Amino acid sequence: MRDTKLHTALEANGYAILNYFERRVGRDDAPDLLADVMLVAWRRIHVMPDNAQDTRMWLFGVARNVLLEHDRAERRRTRLAGRLRAATRVSPLQSPPADQHAEVLDAVRRLPSDLRELVQLVHWDGFTLAAAADHIGIGASTARSRYQRAREILRAALLPESVAARRPTDSALPTRNTSEEHSR
Repeated sequence: MRDTKLHTALEANGYAILNYFERRVGRDDAPDLLADVMLVAWRRIHVMPDNAQDTRMWLFGVARNVLLEHDRAERRRTRLAGRLRAATRVSPLQSPPADQHAEVLDAVRRLPSDLRELVQLVHWDGFTLAAAADHIGIGASTARSRYQRAREILRAALLPESVAARRPTDSALPTRNTSEEHSR
């Protein structure tokens, strides 16, 4: 009985309600709003009138409320998007040129994946080393040693050779062959 009543009401008024929505919000959002009306009608079938004309008016009342809620949600999204744009807006003086720090980005990209993820979480996403370790699922001491290894690899990749040669290097890092330099 309940399903028959709902089916009959929506079959008789569904296209009219869809047209109602299309005139107000366009063809893209109208079917979603009709689905919302159908859901409300299904949930509130116990208060749906029995008379066909009253049922039509009740469904259009539901459609109007769905449309009002849709409009409120759109306004909230628009305001939020505006606030996000304002919060993330960077003046031209603050934004670095596109090629600035390209060597750093390239060096980070060349790190082994486990080291790269740790460096990105700490420096790009603002995680503490302990939080990054927890996020990745490794121990804090493992994270510290990986982070130290990543720093050494990045230092070797980014510092000029003369400075890098004076720095102590990790045994896993590539070293310069000094015997070749002395034979020249």
